[in-house]
Amino acid sequence: MSPDPIAIASDHGGFELKALLKEELAARGHAVIDLGSNDRDSVDYPDYAQALAQAIGAGKARRGILICGTGIGMSIAANRHPFLRAALVHDAFTARMARAHNDANVLVLGGRTIGPEIAKDCLAVFLDTAFEGGGRHARRVEKLSRLPASS
Repeated sequence: MSPDPIAIASDHGGFELKALLKEELAARGHAVIDLGSNDRDSVDYPDYAQALAQAIGAGKARRGILICGTGIGMSIAANRHPFLRAALVHDAFTARMARAHNDANVLVLGGRTIGPEIAKDCLAVFLDTAFEGGGRHARRVEKLSRLPASS
């Protein structure tokens, strides 16, 4: 059985890192759903976070990766969707905690804030770490699922 498909999207600030991570995903056997952007021309990050949310919401992928210049904008945009738990990570430790404690289903990276080797480490840890579930972590994630959408 091949690994799950992974959706990935970036704005212009994350375009180069997205290309690198697509190669890493393919090397790990994942089908990659590339939702853009397709070049370095300036674009609006909320559009790409929305595209990823639609792909996950439609069941095309269970997990995703978003990249913008700092990762902050993508995190804000993605977390407006109640079924996404997007975690901006900066190293392998934060990637591990995002999965193990928060059951994050979207990895967010800053294309201008971390280097390629750290980004590859974050990706590997994010993909390889399971949610610890049970106890306090499951209770907290469940509470996130029940938070009302803001209007």
